[in-house]
Amino acid sequence: MLDDLDRRILRHFQLDPTQTMQDLASAAGSSAAVCTRRLARLRDAGVIEQTQAVIDWRALGYTVEVSLRISLDKTQPRAFDEFTAAARLVPQVIEIQTFLGRVDVRLEVIARDMAHYQQLYRGKILTLPHITDIEALMHVARVKSDEALPL
Repeated sequence: MLDDLDRRILRHFQLDPTQTMQDLASAAGSSAAVCTRRLARLRDAGVIEQTQAVIDWRALGYTVEVSLRISLDKTQPRAFDEFTAAARLVPQVIEIQTFLGRVDVRLEVIARDMAHYQQLYRGKILTLPHITDIEALMHVARVKSDEALPL
């Protein structure tokens, strides 16, 4: 599906999607017109889903990050759907992942400080439907966070 030029374009585009088309073309070894057409084709094909701003929530005063591993009541047929719908409504939940196994869902939660986290935990997290077990893992350090693919 992707040829070598597509891979080169994507490799450089994912490193800096704000660069000019001329700079991207130069880095990928192509012309700006070809890069423009290729990027449009990759967007149309769904390879490039979106270009987005990544905001450092720490810079906005959120200093606590907690990963919550949650088991749900699987005897309830709509447990996953109802839980995830409710969890989406909590603004401090920045990521929701579902799993097969003992842990059903993982929530990534941010808070301004521990008092704020405790308030969120008691007032919003514990009130989410169908929770049978919950384990909190306090985030200490992000060792690797890379969305770039090895192209």
